[in-house]
Amino acid sequence: MHSATRLDTLGTEQAYAVLAAARRLEAAGHTVVHLEIGEPDMATPQHVVDAGIRALRDGLTRYALAAGVPELRDAIAQSLIARGVRATAENVIVAPGAKPMLFAAALALIEPGDEVLTPDPGFPIYESVVRFAGGRPVYYPLHESRAFALDVAALAERITPRSRAIIVNLPHNPTGGIATPDELARLAALAQRHDLWVISDEVYGPIRYDDAFDSIAALPGMAERTFLVDGFSKTYSMTGWRLGYGVMPAWLAEPVTRFIINNVSCTATFVQYAGLAALTGPQGAVRRMIAGLRGKRDRMVRGLGAIDGITCPVPAGTFYCFPDISGMLERTGMTCESFAERLLEEAHVAVLAGTAFGPAGTGHLRLCYATDPVQIDLALQRIRAWISSLAVASAP
Repeated sequence: MHSATRLDTLGTEQAYAVLAAARRLEAAGHTVVHLEIGEPDMATPQHVVDAGIRALRDGLTRYALAAGVPELRDAIAQSLIARGVRATAENVIVAPGAKPMLFAAALALIEPGDEVLTPDPGFPIYESVVRFAGGRPVYYPLHESRAFALDVAALAERITPRSRAIIVNLPHNPTGGIATPDELARLAALAQRHDLWVISDEVYGPIRYDDAFDSIAALPGMAERTFLVDGFSKTYSMTGWRLGYGVMPAWLAEPVTRFIINNVSCTATFVQYAGLAALTGPQGAVRRMIAGLRGKRDRMVRGLGAIDGITCPVPAGTFYCFPDISGMLERTGMTCESFAERLLEEAHVAVLAGTAFGPAGTGHLRLCYATDPVQIDLALQRIRAWISSLAVASAP
């Protein structure tokens, strides 16, 4: 007996493997600092929790419409105005998380043999969904020398007659890079010139430290060639609620709805009403979270930069930093994978090797700083002490 070969095209998220290893250490009595999972430490806002509970008590536990509760779809469309995106409920499809929408986008847009430009480093699920749909990922680089900002010229060099779509993730996981308005405009012109789709992953959209909030879908001519993917996990700290959505041309919404029917039937009804409360209720918790993240970012970047052999650019968005540890690796003879593994096993600090996000992640780590400042300080203390022990051990 054997499985279908299409399963071999699927990658994974290393964060879950590292989390499992960290849990084993905790079960053995060790205290682990978790910087591996991309999850806000803010609790889900109370009014959102209350709305979900109220929906349960009101009996909103039956099937919803496959495309989503109409009130939520309308609220999502209205919320997009903040990004300059003009949409209606008929452009919006709700799903149990953003990942199902990434799969929907890939299966709806990519034909076997199509090339899809994907960021390197980048969220590993992009490559998975492209290969699963029969496409071929073509990496475009994001350079540390540009603070990992979108490089449209490098992207343009990789377009061929087989190119079908471009995946962009802004702000960017794992680096926190963004795009300037000029870069977004140049990317839009490039997509139109070569008749390409843009799959725009905007799950970290509001988590920027320049107070900007934009979308390529808002630019002239882009609404008809953009499949926008977003969710509630990061902005509203609703990771376990599993609530996301896609925004697409109205003509595409019907076949994507059929995909949802075939795949998940619908998204949990009570969860959708919690999402409605998140969008339409007070936004103070979100603003406080982002303000707090700025301070945590600075704390982490400053602490890492003070360690010899580590450089850390300041992320412009998200809640990750992506330090370059190549100087440290050169001295110790380790790879970033072995560095991350030993850091967990010996110092009990859970981080991700940069190679979990593609070949360009070599020599880097990803650390999530959306945690208590006390935990950030403890992680930095442990990292410094562990690196010092390595230096002592290797001394003649």
